[in-house]
Amino acid sequence: MAEQDSDVKAKAESSILKHLNFENEISNSRDFSATIGIDHKTVEDVIKSLHGSEFVIYEVHSEERWKLTKEGEQYAADGSPEFQLFSAVPPQGISKEDLKKKTGAAIFELGSKNAAKNKWINMGNFITRKVESVEDQAKQILLLIKGKVIDEETMKNIKVMKTRNLIELERWNVYSLKKGPKFKVEREKPLGDFTREQLQSGEWKKMELKEYNFNAYPLLPDIGHLHPLLKVREQFSKIFIEMGFEEMPTNNYVESSFWNFDALFQPQQHPARDSHDTFFLEAPSTTKSVPEDYLGKVKTVHEVGGYGSTGYKYAWSREEANKNVLRTHTTAVSARMLYSLAQRSFSPRKYFSIDRVFRNEAVDRTHLAEFHQIEGLICDRGLTLGDLMGVLDAFFARLGISNLTYKATYNPYTSPSMEIYSYHEGLKKLVEIGNSGMFRPEMLRPMGFPEDVNVIAWGLSLERPTMILYGIDNIRDLFGHKVDLGLIKKNPICRLGTDN
Repeated sequence: MAEQDSDVKAKAESSILKHLNFENEISNSRDFSATIGIDHKTVEDVIKSLHGSEFVIYEVHSEERWKLTKEGEQYAADGSPEFQLFSAVPPQGISKEDLKKKTGAAIFELGSKNAAKNKWINMGNFITRKVESVEDQAKQILLLIKGKVIDEETMKNIKVMKTRNLIELERWNVYSLKKGPKFKVEREKPLGDFTREQLQSGEWKKMELKEYNFNAYPLLPDIGHLHPLLKVREQFSKIFIEMGFEEMPTNNYVESSFWNFDALFQPQQHPARDSHDTFFLEAPSTTKSVPEDYLGKVKTVHEVGGYGSTGYKYAWSREEANKNVLRTHTTAVSARMLYSLAQRSFSPRKYFSIDRVFRNEAVDRTHLAEFHQIEGLICDRGLTLGDLMGVLDAFFARLGISNLTYKATYNPYTSPSMEIYSYHEGLKKLVEIGNSGMFRPEMLRPMGFPEDVNVIAWGLSLERPTMILYGIDNIRDLFGHKVDLGLIKKNPICRLGTDN
């Protein structure tokens, strides 16, 4: 297509220069474009290019004419609405509803008004003709305008046709051309690259050289762009690292039910372990290995309890624990890290993770089947609920969120457990911003931690703060196959803090 456009412009340029060489001028560029059979817009572009090279000089003036709109073209072919409506009324008359069905609602509404005004029909629930025949004057006027036959009588009807949006005024520029100071019958292509022979012979000195435009911008290379979720994730990572946390490896999207549920003291009959809430893998359907000694302790605490707990009093199933799932939370990663820590000589640790989790959710504007979870935990001796509240105050203060409120809740693997709320000035109400708690002894002691070692933890989603920061009200516009790539390219870098 680009080559065809270039060929057409070359033909137009050659025709203009040859004509000026013999005739000295072109009085009307529109007439000239019709003569050579090339669109006037293309001829206009060529004229401006030749003028820039001083091959021609031109004067420009405007011309105008009335032309039919799309609706006007339709009525010029089929007749005006009033004529079509009149023609649809039989000599014996017709009911209003039948006539509307016969002509269509649009023709009926437009035609009945003008037909009644012209005294062609009697309006009412039953419509009859007032006259035997009529002439479609509107169509005749439109045909005259289309044929550019605009006499004095036609001019009287221009206003009416314009009011009915059947015609519009078309304006265009027309150029008159003369030879310019650098006129040539054929344009020489400016030299941009020298050959060895041209340099040695000195031929280049006689040639027209292409000018360099030092103000032109180069073509920008295609580059990648960070997704808004990645920008916000980076800010959260910086906050954790500034507070002395180290990031946990979260590269395993597939987890066994043992690490995802059982190690967290979540009973096997819990609703979250149903296929309606969790994605189970078909292949490989089961895990290859679990620490057997640890597994035995987890089985015991589920069945009969321990460490001050009575357990769940059910027959724990190894087969159920072996089932592979897409992890439903990054707390499964926390369980692995804590177990690994418990096998070594104890030392306090601060861990965090930010990564993708999967749940069998119904998709809507606030829920997806996959999303990102932010999780932080501290493992140390003698930690209390007060320590948890203090850490949460410090963490959320770095996000520009203060005045936290807590509400007691239930989690299978934390006790006590708290939902975290903050007052939202825009919404004028408390908004839940996360969940937290202290990991239960039934989870920690089978791992091998001493009795004075506790773990405090909290979590929140990555999507919700990102949607708030970037003004997105539908999660499907942020994450997934329906995301507008322009959103990723244009959104600014994220800045968490009091200004947000």
